[in-house]
Amino acid sequence: MNVTKDDVIRTLENVKHPAINLSLIELGMLRDITLKSDTVTAEFVFPFPNIPIKEALFASVRDPLEAMGLKVEFSEAVMTPDEVQRFLALETANWKS
Repeated sequence: MNVTKDDVIRTLENVKHPAINLSLIELGMLRDITLKSDTVTAEFVFPFPNIPIKEALFASVRDPLEAMGLKVEFSEAVMTPDEVQRFLALETANWKS
């Protein structure tokens, strides 16, 4: 199967945050997603450094991509103050109870 970037994006649009009823893409936590050959690279953007569920979030993205036969590489960044405000507003509106 020849995987396209659109296939990768569709897959990642289904990866939800474990505590917020939105995808990591909708929350602005995944960006700069590229596919080169059989390797996906993406930047994880966190609202603050050292979040306790970071490894679980990595796995939630890595697992479905590896199931597609892809290799996965992540870089990390911290959100800007404006991005944090947007994230917090989405979190408040979509928190799983």
